[in-house]
Amino acid sequence: MKIQSTFNKKGITLIELLIALVIATITLAGVYRVFISQTKTYAVQDQVVEVQQSVRSAMDIILRDLRMTGFDDDNPTSAINIPIPIGTTLTGLFDNRITMNYEYCNKTDPLNPIYEKHTVVYWVDANSNLRRKRVINDNGTHFSPATPYTICHDPAQAGSTQCPETILQNVNTLNFAYGIDNNMDQVMDDQNGDGIINAADYVASGAVGTARVVAIRVTLTGGPSPTNVDVAKIVSPRTLVSAVTLRNICLR
Repeated sequence: MKIQSTFNKKGITLIELLIALVIATITLAGVYRVFISQTKTYAVQDQVVEVQQSVRSAMDIILRDLRMTGFDDDNPTSAINIPIPIGTTLTGLFDNRITMNYEYCNKTDPLNPIYEKHTVVYWVDANSNLRRKRVINDNGTHFSPATPYTICHDPAQAGSTQCPETILQNVNTLNFAYGIDNNMDQVMDDQNGDGIINAADYVASGAVGTARVVAIRVTLTGGPSPTNVDVAKIVSPRTLVSAVTLRNICLR
């Protein structure tokens, strides 16, 4: 009987093992780099969506108040039972700050609605925060006699006469441009005479004068949070521009 030797069978040499380890290391390194790249991309896209949604939400709040500007229920028991003149409907007209007034019917108790005058102010503070302050003057239902009071959204400021809420952080730009009606035809003036009402026909606050403001163009730019430096370097600020007709004024 012939006994076959096992010493001549081929196996894995040390060199082959080292080559396999090198190939596996390179493959794992490539997978890791792809994973890191995808993670950064996700973080950037998530920040982009967050910035866009935050700017859009803040713009919606501003436009909601602007659309209410000058509204008067004309109810004889309301706090504002005469039409609001333009001097008190829009006050404090600036390029980066605005104050508006309108009447609101608080129906928290449907059987006892409360007519309130809302004075709303928007501005950007020193910390780049878009702030909104809402002062309410009712018809004497909350307080007798009627006394202005401020809604506090921050519990830490409850009872304070200065308690604005933060609508948007990391604000780069807040700008108001005004569409005016000089000839009182209830239509926004065509400033450049090209027959088209567009962005070029809005004027800065200093050019409003005694003209009636019938439309407002709002430009709002918000950026990413500066806490994540890497993302902040990649994500550029997002700008949203919207124009709204003050129907409670121009249709009066």
